[in-house]
Amino acid sequence: MIRSPLMTVMTDAVMKASRSLKRDFGEVENLQVSRKGPGDFVSAADRKAEKILREALEKARPGYGFVMEEQGIVEGTDTSHRWHIDPLDGTTNFLHGLPQFAISVALERDGQIVAGVIYDPAKDELFIAEKGKGAYLNNRRIRVAARTEVPDAVVACGLPHIGKGDHGLFLRECASVMAHVGGMRRWGAAALDLAYVACGRFDAYWERGLNSWDMAAGILMVREAGGFVSDADGAPNPLASGSIACGNETMHRELLKLLKKAKG
Repeated sequence: MIRSPLMTVMTDAVMKASRSLKRDFGEVENLQVSRKGPGDFVSAADRKAEKILREALEKARPGYGFVMEEQGIVEGTDTSHRWHIDPLDGTTNFLHGLPQFAISVALERDGQIVAGVIYDPAKDELFIAEKGKGAYLNNRRIRVAARTEVPDAVVACGLPHIGKGDHGLFLRECASVMAHVGGMRRWGAAALDLAYVACGRFDAYWERGLNSWDMAAGILMVREAGGFVSDADGAPNPLASGSIACGNETMHRELLKLLKKAKG
């Protein structure tokens, strides 16, 4: 288990925010809900959790900047560091009473993600990673799955929803992948999809149309668990393109081939 001062700061902030989310999940039918756009919901729980995270992290590391889902970019006096925060990844699941959602926090230092925490309050699963120190789930070291046969693989993906993404491209990609793998899953929380690749539950995962707060922590998690990560077209920086593909070395390579085939 990683017990650095940085990881203590991050996990303390995440656990504090999770208590608020757990309470609100228990009262999900009473939440104030507004519409940000078609199929994209934001809740009072979301905003409250983000406020708790920001205040806790600001207190522990004054001057660090923020990239946040709800409040946007906040420049810090320390230009080398900034937090990427998703206070409620899987908002739609949360609002429908589906227990598949997470808090995701990552720290960027001089352009590199150096630490990440993903916490699933419903299942009490804490995924953590720090650059060069490995990845862990509830104190246990985790590794990506060792499977190398694509027909045995379970592959996760993200579906573009109404008003977002290239639906035609996704359908072609889905058809290409589906024809070769053992199973496909769409669970609706990108941070957990990445965490599940890191701990070997999923063999591979891809999605387009993501933001940095959706995947920053998960990218580090997969890499520290021995996995390979690129964008969905094979370029090295998913944060720059907003798409992602990952898995062990073999699964990542084979997934990219199938996605490329779908683009023609």
